[in-house]
Amino acid sequence: MESSSSRLGRLDALRGIAALVVVFDHASYTFMPEFRRELMPEFNTSRYGIMVFFLVSGYIIPASLERRGCVRTFWIGRVFRIYPLAAAVVTTILVLNLTGIAEMRDFAGQSAATAAVAHVTLFQELLGTPNLLLVLWTLSYEMAFYLLVVALFTVRRHQRSAAVAITLAVLAAVSVTAGAALPVSALSGAIGTGRLIALASIAMVVAIGCASAGSRVLRVFGGVLGGVLALVLVSFNGTVPMWEGLVILAVMFLGTAVHRAERGQITWRYAACTIAVVLTCAVGSAYRHGDGPHSTRRGWIVAFLLAVLTFGVGLALRHRRIPRWLTGLGTISYSVYLVHPVLLTVIDGTLGRWRRDNPVLSVAFFAVLLPLCVLTHRYIEAPSQRWGRKLARRVEPP
Repeated sequence: MESSSSRLGRLDALRGIAALVVVFDHASYTFMPEFRRELMPEFNTSRYGIMVFFLVSGYIIPASLERRGCVRTFWIGRVFRIYPLAAAVVTTILVLNLTGIAEMRDFAGQSAATAAVAHVTLFQELLGTPNLLLVLWTLSYEMAFYLLVVALFTVRRHQRSAAVAITLAVLAAVSVTAGAALPVSALSGAIGTGRLIALASIAMVVAIGCASAGSRVLRVFGGVLGGVLALVLVSFNGTVPMWEGLVILAVMFLGTAVHRAERGQITWRYAACTIAVVLTCAVGSAYRHGDGPHSTRRGWIVAFLLAVLTFGVGLALRHRRIPRWLTGLGTISYSVYLVHPVLLTVIDGTLGRWRRDNPVLSVAFFAVLLPLCVLTHRYIEAPSQRWGRKLARRVEPP
């Protein structure tokens, strides 16, 4: 069986690759606009990197919960993993806005307090609130996935990951027509964004609190409440079509199914069937009713298929030695993902964007970004994760 260190090294390598591709996608707006215009219709680089991230999350997050065996310590780990760096990045953006270097996004008439609450839940993308930083949208889907994983764990159906992936993918295909007819953020439009944020925030606090309680009845109630909240928001209040939101969740559970097959909890035949169903439903949905012209849909489909292929290649090469620089890049990948748009914002607000491709400046950007991310990992991410582990040990039930 594959060792834990080898498995984590492979996952870090995949995260490192995904981070580089996402950064290239966003940096190309500034440094390589002509190349970007030619590439995007054929290959949506941003979606590729993000789908790889989602597959890796799907692989590792349920395993983390099941290894701990405790919902309370799971949430502590997630909070200390995600929030400190996100808070530092958001604070930096606010400071840049005050100094005039960066201009904050318009929150569509929402008050600062309402937008802040939406961002604290990490559900802002699914609560009709523009993201303070564009890349934060993926954290909303990560949070939805966490709630669904906890829901399955509390009702003792957590090993049904393959069935969940298939169900979500089929629902995505079935809902294509209905999803295309729904406007984005449909629930926000129906009951009001402020009211939805308040209701969702309360439901989320209750769900996490009850799922972390000692009583089994409360745990089940909290888990189910959180799972229902996640499914409703992804399906009816996302800024992407319903089918794509469901596909994102299906992809994450596909990563979980692969983990189950590797651990011998399901057969590889079952895992292969799951992969086939998810691929068929996702590609079919995108082809039939994807947003935009045919070329845009083609770029999404190519990115999706290459992301799954990349994950599969990582699986096939699991016994090979992983270069240290690549695993190191994976270790700082969260910093790379959150910090690079801040650096780009500074460049756009001072030097401005280039009208013609300038690969030299693109390379220089990476040369500045990566050492900066080593520092943010060392002084923000790593210490906060250590604090989270210490707190988790204190509250872990005997």
